[in-house]
Amino acid sequence: MKLTWFRKGTIYQIYPRSFNDSNNDGIGDLRGIIEKLDYIKSLHIDIIWLSPIFSSPNDDNGYDISDYCSIMPEFGTMEDFDELLKETHSRGMRLILDLVANHCSDEHIWFEEAKKSKDNPYRDYFHWRKPGSDGNVPNNWKSFFGGSAWEYDEASGEYYLHLFTKKQPDLNWENPKVREEIYNAMRFWLDKGVDGFRMDVIPLISKAIGYPDAPDVGFRKIIEDVYANGPTVHEYLKEMNEEVISKYDAFSLAEGVGINESNAGLYINEDRKELDMLYHFDILECTIVNGKFEEVSPFNLVEMKKIFKNWRDAVHRTGWIANAMGNHDFARMVSRFGDDKKYHSESAKMLVTMLSTQNGTLNIYQGDEIGMTNITLNEIDEVRDIQSLNFYEENQLTKRYSEDLALKMINKEGRDNARTPVQWNDEINGGFSLNQPWLKSNPNSTEINVKNQDEDSSSILNFYRDLLKIRKRYDVFVFGDFEEIEFDNPNVYIYKKKLGKEEIMVLLNFSSSEETCCHKNGIRKESKVLVNNYEYVGIEDDRVLLKPYQGLILDLK
Repeated sequence: MKLTWFRKGTIYQIYPRSFNDSNNDGIGDLRGIIEKLDYIKSLHIDIIWLSPIFSSPNDDNGYDISDYCSIMPEFGTMEDFDELLKETHSRGMRLILDLVANHCSDEHIWFEEAKKSKDNPYRDYFHWRKPGSDGNVPNNWKSFFGGSAWEYDEASGEYYLHLFTKKQPDLNWENPKVREEIYNAMRFWLDKGVDGFRMDVIPLISKAIGYPDAPDVGFRKIIEDVYANGPTVHEYLKEMNEEVISKYDAFSLAEGVGINESNAGLYINEDRKELDMLYHFDILECTIVNGKFEEVSPFNLVEMKKIFKNWRDAVHRTGWIANAMGNHDFARMVSRFGDDKKYHSESAKMLVTMLSTQNGTLNIYQGDEIGMTNITLNEIDEVRDIQSLNFYEENQLTKRYSEDLALKMINKEGRDNARTPVQWNDEINGGFSLNQPWLKSNPNSTEINVKNQDEDSSSILNFYRDLLKIRKRYDVFVFGDFEEIEFDNPNVYIYKKKLGKEEIMVLLNFSSSEETCCHKNGIRKESKVLVNNYEYVGIEDDRVLLKPYQGLILDLK
């Protein structure tokens, strides 16, 4: 397998609306990102991924695009983007954009034209169906954000499909004109020098033939079996690669919704020439049973180990994945998988130690490098996320949960947790903006912020910097063969990795108690410590002692 630049690299995801506000209007912008490029470079980042910056009415914060080739005015101008791209490249980093190709905005000219009449040239850019036999929706498909996936159009007497909000009509990829429109938009940005695309919900672009009713199973299973992996998805992805991506020094990163380890190879095996890599949802959703809010299970370390192993076994040496434990769609990493109170610093450092030593490209989400945590929104008026608001509104009708409990569920798993403004210093709004941000700033910004941690050699921020610098030197972190130890241990995750002459051991304590590991497996007292989130190294004659949430990497050679 080719060791290309994007496989060994580290990706830093920016959610522009919440990153840095340069003009103090409460909304992050492109010039705000330019101001922080040296900071991003200091993290030893290789690739910046921008969540959508295109023109949009913002029903879903930019994931509803009204023009694929223009910049959202709130974020700046095309000149600002050109400068951002130039300045990113001048620092030796790459830039990829978020391609939202499954759907667009209902305010896009394509959809506005499509609604005018059934014989409009743009009508077939979307999925239209007559009412079902009972006079209602064509089938029982549900939106990812709650309610039916079909919206009635009074003028034509037909429904259109929207797997997300009703302002995000799904594009009809069976129409070659639609595909060419998307390819032309990709070429527009690639010709500017963009280095690739993160492809939003790309496994959904091919719809099930005949739009069959979904079976009565959990929503995650419906996504895999009905919404994703459609009959022509691989034909389209091969075409996209052949017509566009392969013509440039660029790569494609798929959001792997609906993909599992058994069919991942169809998307990312190198010889198939479809996608370059994907990040899957099995880790991100490992505490979510069926639906983000209602059913949440306790974190189980052994189950997480199985997920990493299953994916590694499925794609090792044939395909490539990106590893993520946080992004703009999930609650904060340290709040979900660590301890954001007593062991905040220790657990944040331990988690990235694990993530950086899994085979694959490392994904870091903005703010995780300082251990940003979930926020408490005290009333529904403070909530901004459409998914959370739809859940709350639906609950108002069903009365399944009390209003207080519904808000608690939103606070635990809602997407606003990851979208609070980045905390740059201890000043007003965490230094993000002098004016009220579009989303409430986390009050803990007075303690958790970049300025405080930049000046503290033992901080989470400087741990990230040191770790990612070491990761660049050791290929075994990214490509090594695994040997897992004490696999069934529910509190400790231990593994050895070997690549050529490089050999490391990673020891991770996921608990708030001290843990004893009895299998030394080549550990010696004189083993070189590459990474440690404590000053303490508990190597004794026949055992290793790990402090709460300790993360340790040893060079066995």
